[in-house]
Amino acid sequence: MKILIIGGAGFLGANLVRRCLAEPGVELTVMDSLDPHLHATTANLQQVWNRIRFVRGDLRDETLLATVVQGQDVIFNCAAQTSHPLSIQYPLLDADINCGGNLKLLEAVRLLNRDAVVVYTSSSTVIGKAQHAVVDEDHPERPLEIYSANKGVAEKYYRIYHTIHDLKTVVLRFANLFGPYGKGYPEFGFINYFIHLARTGQQIKIFGSGAQLRNVLYAEDATDMLWLATQDPRLSGQTYFATSNEHLSVAAIARGIVEAFPSGSVDHMEWPEERRRIEVDHVQFSSARLQALTGWQPRHDFLSGLKKTRAVIESGQ
Repeated sequence: MKILIIGGAGFLGANLVRRCLAEPGVELTVMDSLDPHLHATTANLQQVWNRIRFVRGDLRDETLLATVVQGQDVIFNCAAQTSHPLSIQYPLLDADINCGGNLKLLEAVRLLNRDAVVVYTSSSTVIGKAQHAVVDEDHPERPLEIYSANKGVAEKYYRIYHTIHDLKTVVLRFANLFGPYGKGYPEFGFINYFIHLARTGQQIKIFGSGAQLRNVLYAEDATDMLWLATQDPRLSGQTYFATSNEHLSVAAIARGIVEAFPSGSVDHMEWPEERRRIEVDHVQFSSARLQALTGWQPRHDFLSGLKKTRAVIESGQ
């Protein structure tokens, strides 16, 4: 099976690379722009470098896309501008990547490889603040910032290309992924940032009380679902929440990280005005629809995921 992972040098992409290489007979191409503004490097891929074909390139490069999509059986798109604050600061850049880039990919697949399965990694933040006690696929979408709005727009592109052009597209919405190969910067996922702070003996500063609930999902469970999405044609053309059943407060997440990486500490601070305006407060997601259809269940709770994360980091794998 020939597989292309776009954005494969990033956090989720690097975990997905390893998941795909665990399957027999896989020929894996990894594409990434290595944009320094997104703190992207090939460091996450060094341990598997001799098992992949790496292509440095941007999702917005139509000529390159036309080359790399041909002959692929599966295409995962993990490439994105993923920072909520940066999307507010640079909204046109965010739209160029998260909307325009996805359209260019879908057009390349439509024209050159209509048989490929295309899986897009989206975000639970497309819904904004929860309007219902439990958030599922029928929940209205009221995003609070540019990144989430553009991710929601891109989701619709994938559904439209399935409906009109019969492309085999699947959209999975993840929430608060954590695990090895994460970036130690606050704009790229708060759990991995907290892990970085604890590992380096720094203080984790929580906005407000930290009582707001968050769904947490270990990266290995996410990549298991991504792989399963390529194998189940019933998912084609649909969008699903792929979340765990575990919801923890931000404060509890911070305390758990400090216990697992016992060199940091936890403190509280006032909300910055910009972050307060885009805060989603309490939110409880349900992936019951996806779980009932596929049988997928996360195999790790938060604490066991932290233990595995630490083991991978310390082993240097």
